Amino acid sequence: MGTRKGRPNDHQIMLDIAQLLLISGWVFVLIWIPIVIYANRKIHPKAIVIIFLTEMWERFSYYGMRALLTLYMAKVLYANLGEQQANTKALGVYGAYTAMAYLFPVVGGMIADRFFGFRRSVIIGAAMMAIGHITLGMQGLPGFESSQTIFFLSLAIIIVGNGYFKPNMSSFLGTFYELDDPRKDSAYSIFYMGVNTGSLLAMLTCGYVGQRVGWHYGFGLAGIGMTLGLILFAWLGPRYFEDKGLPTDPQAGRKPLLVGLSVNSTILLGTILLIPLVMFLLNPNAILNRVLLIVSASILGYLIWTALRLPDKKEGQRLLVVVFLFFFHMIFWMLFEQAGGSIALFTDKNVNRMVAGTEIPAAQFGALNGFFVILLAPFFSWLWIWLGKKKLEPSTPLKFVLSLLQIAIGFGLIVWGARSFANDGLVPLIFLVLMYFFHTSGELSISPVGLSMISKLSPPQMVGFVMGAWYLSISLGNSLASEIGKLTAVGHSDGADLSRTESLMMYTDTYLLWGIYVVVGITGVLALLIPLLRKWMHGVH
Repeated sequence: MGTRKGRPNDHQIMLDIAQLLLISGWVFVLIWIPIVIYANRKIHPKAIVIIFLTEMWERFSYYGMRALLTLYMAKVLYANLGEQQANTKALGVYGAYTAMAYLFPVVGGMIADRFFGFRRSVIIGAAMMAIGHITLGMQGLPGFESSQTIFFLSLAIIIVGNGYFKPNMSSFLGTFYELDDPRKDSAYSIFYMGVNTGSLLAMLTCGYVGQRVGWHYGFGLAGIGMTLGLILFAWLGPRYFEDKGLPTDPQAGRKPLLVGLSVNSTILLGTILLIPLVMFLLNPNAILNRVLLIVSASILGYLIWTALRLPDKKEGQRLLVVVFLFFFHMIFWMLFEQAGGSIALFTDKNVNRMVAGTEIPAAQFGALNGFFVILLAPFFSWLWIWLGKKKLEPSTPLKFVLSLLQIAIGFGLIVWGARSFANDGLVPLIFLVLMYFFHTSGELSISPVGLSMISKLSPPQMVGFVMGAWYLSISLGNSLASEIGKLTAVGHSDGADLSRTESLMMYTDTYLLWGIYVVVGITGVLALLIPLLRKWMHGVH
């Protein structure tokens, strides 16, 4: 990717600036994270450090690949299609990938509840994801350049592995705290900082290596990160985990089921056979959307049916709160996940990325989200505890309202910057930075809080399943995010590419409608529901 017309084109300086961002990110993390861990050493169990670091490396792998995914598809894999068609295709595959990455945790959570336990599920998922990321890095080997077969096989392995990993890390953390432990929201905020530490390092490192050295090297680095997380969890973890996260009934998985295979072996065989199906669904088509709708309706129906049948009426109503907030959680991620899709393309084409005479790679800007989370997560962790002691902490539904409003503010800043300060179709960088700031503060008001809420409001015997269902709301959000993103990838009727000014108008019109008007309207509905939802939570804050 060259510099824009009329801009300096000193490649060496460009590398130096990008490297400076990369080095600064690592230095910041190496200083900041030990401070946070030390400050919380007497508040939380020691196991949280292992869980934090494992999640950090897993997110390094996920976001390292995500930083490059849309740009790689648009610029390399589908480059022969033309800009608008390539963007549309890339956004479709990205939406399918992220949707399924959050669909399979429903099954992974159920398997952990009944057979594998949280710890074994995490190890299986981490191993599969490491394999998938490493095979994705093979794209650069002779004979595999831009191989769509290797590309989709790798994504499918990562998706299935994520189904085991994602819900069970979150659920596993909850086992170290009592039902309404006041430290729980704080613990999940710290855990979430681990998520975004990995995100920050991945965006800076893999984003730089992928765009400046070679796409396959960036993908390969993501695989190394996941391997480190797997080794850490399996080697150091057991000395701190005690008896937490083990199967509730170890004998259940050893019973024979299929032609002499045990239940556990049959599940693993089914896991492998699932990979080709996922490869098929990754190519954008209506089948995946129908599958998501059917699965979502079935699971939500099952949760409602279970809630109404539970002997304890309070438990049932708490579960119904989860069902209600499922929808608003989905809306949040529908807009937030533009970051890896349309925002990545918008940054590449319509943001003035010149800093000190140098153009910064678009893939590195996703690191702003991770940076702000690391910076703000300790504050939010402290804030909820401080407000809780003074009995002023906002309820979970109110935190959801605050998060949605911040999404609208972020998109409002982008629209304002585009319509008032853009020059030749380029928006000043400060507006992108401010958007990431507000979207991140909104994320901290909903995502760790939602994870903590699931561990509090779910019946004890089905925490893993409900956590998986909660991730399904993110899956639906990502699927819808892809459809919104495609609205920004429209070209001229004759197939000609849009100019920067024309594409800027397309982006801002879409963000104005969906990122501001729709979000504010839906937020108003949730605000009206707060009294009912608080009543049904029955004292669980």
